[in-house]
Amino acid sequence: MTKCPRQKLDDLLQEKYDPDNSGFISTERFRDLLATHGSELDPHKLEVLLALADGNADGKICYQDFVNLMSNKRSNSFRRAILQGSRQLKGCSLRDEAGLGLSQRLVRHVAYETLPREVDRKWYFDSYTYCPPPWLILAITIAEVAVFMYYGFQLDRLVLQVSSPSFLKSPLPYHPQLRAQAWRYLSYIFMHTGIEHLSLNMAMQLLVGVPLEMVHGALRIGLVYVCGVLAGSLAVSVTDMTAPVVGSSGGVYALVSAHLANVVMNWSGMKCQFKLFRMAMALVCMSVEFGRAVWLRFYPPAFPPCPNPSFVAHLGGVVVGLTLGVVVLQNYEQRLQEQSLFWIFFCVYTLFVLCAVFWNIFAYSLLDVRLPPPP
Repeated sequence: MTKCPRQKLDDLLQEKYDPDNSGFISTERFRDLLATHGSELDPHKLEVLLALADGNADGKICYQDFVNLMSNKRSNSFRRAILQGSRQLKGCSLRDEAGLGLSQRLVRHVAYETLPREVDRKWYFDSYTYCPPPWLILAITIAEVAVFMYYGFQLDRLVLQVSSPSFLKSPLPYHPQLRAQAWRYLSYIFMHTGIEHLSLNMAMQLLVGVPLEMVHGALRIGLVYVCGVLAGSLAVSVTDMTAPVVGSSGGVYALVSAHLANVVMNWSGMKCQFKLFRMAMALVCMSVEFGRAVWLRFYPPAFPPCPNPSFVAHLGGVVVGLTLGVVVLQNYEQRLQEQSLFWIFFCVYTLFVLCAVFWNIFAYSLLDVRLPPPP
């Protein structure tokens, strides 16, 4: 049975260059091995392995680091070797490569949109296979459109659906009188106040969420998105206690805020085209959507005493994006459980959720809050 290049290198590392099973080989021997068998590897992956050899200040390479690299699970020691190494990656930039097909150009475009380092962009370009595709954000968006169209026909209106007396009777939106129904803290994302609300959220969700999911995967992006959604509804239940909540703005603002913060923090390394103009347009879209939500919240409700939906969910999403989301996007292909900052923000977020749960259980009765009648 023919062995793949990775298996050949594994066997050579163990049998010839590490006969004592110490777990390390010298960088000189590692470089000789790459010179002999490197032609069997992807050119970008070979570049990164050479950079690892030249950037390692200890003069030796951990066997497990090599295994992680070849299986696309890059370790923290790899990142330190690249960042602290004296040698930059050689060869042409990924942007200068010609003869790429449509799918390859799309992957290259996504790499320059989301990743700040050339080593990460080349590694992603070689590793991405469209399997699995970016299904999560697409599935959420399709579900939101389907629910909106269903209620559009049922309520006989597409603009300002929230003005319909039957809008809040759906089992999906969060309502303070129905806060014991725990699913509403998440399911409210599938209801929108009108087509103007859905359109802005859907545009930002697709333009930012799909590329991020292609790079970081559904699990990580889903974590940021769901944390933003939950933080949004809980923030409303704590600070705007009489208002309902609808719309996916909590999750959308978490993703967009995390991405924009990542671009700003890595401004010189981000090579996406027209990044200043595009950042300005993203901020304009976020401001327009937030301004619309604030205006609607304080506009006289169609059916008092129940107020219009709250805007605080947007702010909850922004806070999640600027904390937990930034840590996720800053650590491409690095284990989040090894990042102390991730655990700090995750523990703070968990503490907030627990405090908000207790608030919802006890505060409404202790403060004698006058809630609107149930829909």
